[in-house]
Amino acid sequence: MFDTLSDRLSGIFTKLRGKGRLTDADIDATAREIRLALLEADVALPVVKGFIANVKERARGAEVSQALNPAQQIVKIVNEELINVLGGEGRRLQFAKQPPTVIMLAGLQGSGKTTLAGKLARWLKAQGHQPLLVAADLQRPNAVGQLQVLGGRAGVEVYAPEPGNGVGNPVQVARDSIEHARRAARDIVIVDTAGRLGIDAEMMQQAADIRDAVDPDEVIFVIDAMVGQDAVRTAEAFRDGVGITGVVLSKLDGDARGGAALSVREVTGQPILFASTGEKLEDFDIFYPDRMASRILGMGDVLTLIEQAEQAFDADQKEKMTAKLMGGEQFTLEDFLDQLIAVRRMGPIANVLAMMPGMGQMKDQLAELDDKHFDRVTAIIRSMTPGERSNPKIINGSRRARIANGSGVTVMDVNQLLNRFADAQKMMKQMGGMMGLPGGRRKATKSPKNKRKGTKGGGRPRAGAGLPGGFPGGMPQLPAGMDPNELAGQGLPPGFKLPKIDFNKLGKGDKRG
Repeated sequence: MFDTLSDRLSGIFTKLRGKGRLTDADIDATAREIRLALLEADVALPVVKGFIANVKERARGAEVSQALNPAQQIVKIVNEELINVLGGEGRRLQFAKQPPTVIMLAGLQGSGKTTLAGKLARWLKAQGHQPLLVAADLQRPNAVGQLQVLGGRAGVEVYAPEPGNGVGNPVQVARDSIEHARRAARDIVIVDTAGRLGIDAEMMQQAADIRDAVDPDEVIFVIDAMVGQDAVRTAEAFRDGVGITGVVLSKLDGDARGGAALSVREVTGQPILFASTGEKLEDFDIFYPDRMASRILGMGDVLTLIEQAEQAFDADQKEKMTAKLMGGEQFTLEDFLDQLIAVRRMGPIANVLAMMPGMGQMKDQLAELDDKHFDRVTAIIRSMTPGERSNPKIINGSRRARIANGSGVTVMDVNQLLNRFADAQKMMKQMGGMMGLPGGRRKATKSPKNKRKGTKGGGRPRAGAGLPGGFPGGMPQLPAGMDPNELAGQGLPPGFKLPKIDFNKLGKGDKRG
């Protein structure tokens, strides 16, 4: 969504690096370029004017003139001002003192309200609530059917007494849903309302009537992040006509310029509560202004990456791996497969890597990454017997040929996976040793034979070894010429070093599979 803006800002900050001090002319030139970048991204003009004024005022202040590195200080100021424009600290949903809490969704047709209703219901259910979806969009063809399908996927009840398609009174449906929620012990009611292709008096009146009928605790305005400058006019109309209390940005995974996301908070005066990034119900999360600002500036989003990893790796799996490390047990291909599946649950590998600091400067290389390599590795391991997974040393030539035939790959692919997995096993042992755990460093230091088998770096695993924590030893490599270590000093915190990851096998140029 913000690729073009991120590229422009990165180029602007690159010009500042190496300057011992910034003159007024430097600040004016930088502010002018930032203004153009924001306008090209479709950010509303009043928002741009306020943003630039704040940046220039702070850039001419003592915090920059006395800084050891003025360029980094400018980046810090822009980051903080972006966070302010996006809402500062994120706000959470306001729940009613006496259930049910009523959440009304409003927005234009096509903005993603119905899909958002399903995503929000699924998210709330995961938080321990019992939501009820209300089909009050009785005009758009099959809107009721779509909400019922989404409710079934999310595992929540849908209140749909009318068939829709122009039949039924949406205000009455919304009013009756509150009583139904009380009888069914639902603590949250999510009302999906009708939209139009454009703003008109009839739509606004219907939305206002539904609001008056259900007295919602939250009126959430759902806006398509791809609509550009028109987002400002739409947001103002809903703010004045219905009275919104929060905003949800939908379609943040699109390739539009993203100005709506930077404008809507400032224009409406209401916080952005959630971000919707795809078609799947799980493509939904709380909106964090600081994390979004970091992504726009190419600084990554480590906190979201950690949260996704925590969700992908369940508690039992973590305890099992910890017990293996503590007990000095062998890391097996079965464990390896479990870890690989968990990594796949985190989403496309390119999206995961994009959250790492500095990776924003490698968009072209990340676009070349292909997840099919993971599928090949998974197929190879699943073609093995339980005995082979627990003890790969018994896999001789004939077994390798059988595994290759069963997984649709070559024997060379099987050999490469086993070699890299052996390196991953060594790394796991070394990690155990470094942590003072049994089974780690003892064998490596006592046996000269084992020492000779390692590389010259004192037993460090070769390039291509598995990632720490049991990430796949057969993890692919980034495209040729892509060296994360070259990012040192590219706007990352002082002393920050990116991990060395071997990803060459993941390029889309690999035609197998």
